[in-house]
Amino acid sequence: MSNVWETLYLVASTFLFFAYLIILFHIVVDLFRDPWLGGGHKALWLIGLVFLPFVTAFLYVLVRGKGMGTRQRSALERARSETDAYIRDVARTSPAEQIAAAKALLDAGTINQGEFDTLKGKALA
Repeated sequence: MSNVWETLYLVASTFLFFAYLIILFHIVVDLFRDPWLGGGHKALWLIGLVFLPFVTAFLYVLVRGKGMGTRQRSALERARSETDAYIRDVARTSPAEQIAAAKALLDAGTINQGEFDTLKGKALA
């Protein structure tokens, strides 16, 4: 029977340890993500996390918890907008859009009929 309790204790303590590590990593990432917090304050928080990890983590979440969510949300929105901009930048236009752009160039007199036919052939290829 004691083997069951030891196993349960091991599972629970392992779970709590990994939960604490996740919180610790979130705190460290948030520290370096915050542009308004000075280097000295960041160093003090890190020293606190090294020497009094549980107390410092608890205090950090209490004092700066709301800002953690805000900074994480803004970082995710920034990453999403950068990804969307990259996709729009590298996405090919449709053949119809390419032909329409070439036709606009032809109508403006920028290109001649032979160049238009070449661009149209490339768009349809």
